[in-house]
Amino acid sequence: MLQGKAAIITGASRGIGRAAAVALAKAGARVLVHGTNADLLEPLAEEIGGLWLAGDVADPATAAAAVARAEARFGGVDILVNNAGINTRSATLDMTLDDWQRVIDVNLTGTLHFCRAVLPGMIAQGAGRIVNVSSAASKTPHRNAAPAYGASKAGVNYLTLHLAQEMAPHGIHVNAVCPGPVESDMTAQWDDDYRAKVLQRVPLGRLGTAEQVAEAVLFLAGPGADFVTGELLDVNGGTVMD
Repeated sequence: MLQGKAAIITGASRGIGRAAAVALAKAGARVLVHGTNADLLEPLAEEIGGLWLAGDVADPATAAAAVARAEARFGGVDILVNNAGINTRSATLDMTLDDWQRVIDVNLTGTLHFCRAVLPGMIAQGAGRIVNVSSAASKTPHRNAAPAYGASKAGVNYLTLHLAQEMAPHGIHVNAVCPGPVESDMTAQWDDDYRAKVLQRVPLGRLGTAEQVAEAVLFLAGPGADFVTGELLDVNGGTVMD
């Protein structure tokens, strides 16, 4: 499906990013995985036969280094998956401006840095796929997420749509997935009462998995999405329907 393609995946140390790296590699892609935890990235790169790079997505030098490494080893970058993200849980009046800025810097500006780093090469080759991992919180407020998180992901949505329109003449498809509640290290810490309240909001009655979100990423990165761009794909069990 992706034989001969080269991909970069940010935030691949665990969760959705890791699942996406495994899915794309199984589909034939050569993958560079990025994250902040070298102890998790190195064995993942060995598992999928790819490359790894640790760094902060909020620093544009990280994006430049990742693209340079992928281009040197793979000859180019065909697919970018922007998955790196953080969340802080605090009410508006309790949230510090430093917390607000850090979430925006990682989730939104980090996405921009990696897009800007891969786009010249994609434009030169006349093709490319960018898949941004947003969130259901970008479309509906959630008390469990800080306002910075939802705002940053809403920004990712607009950036996705803007780039889809701007890059379409160059053969570059730009889409996003918007996951809802997904099993993770965080959800494993929920008590039974809170889990029950979350499940009441999910029409399908269960949490998703990182692998299910990765399948949506794989679709948008693959040939089945040749006529899809500017899509904000909900993967949330019906939590948000639009």
